[in-house]
Amino acid sequence: MLSRTADHLFWMSRYTERAENTARMLNVSYETSLLPQSAAVAQEGWLGLLSISELIPAYTEKHGEVTPAKVLEFMVRDGDNPSSILSCLRAARENARAVRGALTTEVWETQNQTWLELARQLQGGIFERDPGQFFEWVKYRSHLSRGVTLGTMLQDEAFHFLRLGTFLERSDNTARLLDVKFHAVNNDFFGRASERNQENDFYHWSAILRSVSAFEVYRKVYRDVITPGRVADLLILRRDMPRSLHASLREVVDNLAVVANGQSAETQRCAGRLLAELQYGRIDEILATGLHAYLTQFLDRVNDLGGGISRDFLVAAGD
Repeated sequence: MLSRTADHLFWMSRYTERAENTARMLNVSYETSLLPQSAAVAQEGWLGLLSISELIPAYTEKHGEVTPAKVLEFMVRDGDNPSSILSCLRAARENARAVRGALTTEVWETQNQTWLELARQLQGGIFERDPGQFFEWVKYRSHLSRGVTLGTMLQDEAFHFLRLGTFLERSDNTARLLDVKFHAVNNDFFGRASERNQENDFYHWSAILRSVSAFEVYRKVYRDVITPGRVADLLILRRDMPRSLHASLREVVDNLAVVANGQSAETQRCAGRLLAELQYGRIDEILATGLHAYLTQFLDRVNDLGGGISRDFLVAAGD
């Protein structure tokens, strides 16, 4: 496969996944902001959301003071913000258009229709009247895109580059979410419960779980009160949790193995080593060194892994 084709497929799926993750985080922040809370706590929540995407400097330069309305505007419909939902869905559609011949008609039409429908969603005050409904729509379109890909595409190299982009992006976003949300209640987290009252804790950890569709899964797995250590365990080490770091890295390793070429051995080794640490790791060992330190290192390694994939398949290969 030509490297430019692989590149478009990889980034099409990454941007689609990024739009969904942004919608998830915005939806949780929006719903949390409706709960009774102090202005300082509310402000902290919106700042945390910008921090996840490393956008505080860009936001401050453009809008100054952090307010819910301005953050929503910046993260949803600002075309100058490369991480906004508008920018992500536009980029996903443009990448899909560039490799129209490598996609089935259903996959292309799903991407194209999402982009066309987005304009209607953002016009006429629909988004302002019910942000939650809009975020559900973004999640639904992402689910639809993955489902159509699985249901209609030949499982060849094109398919595997799509999957590779999806799960590399998912592992990055889940790690960012965990790091910022845990960091909000502790300078670092070593497995000790926070000092805040239990009601606030419940809403905080519930919000983290809901942002990755894991609240019901948590109840099914643990059948007990929500604790920070178990939240970390579920979203880092559980292979059967779809959005966990372990599950995401498993998919990255499996899809890398299928598209492997003569120069990808080192990238595969790095991915396999990271997966092995998740596969055989223990949450108490991770917490003993501090969750923030662990997740910071994980994000660095995922970033390096993305660089390796780009180097081996998307830049120098094929052409």
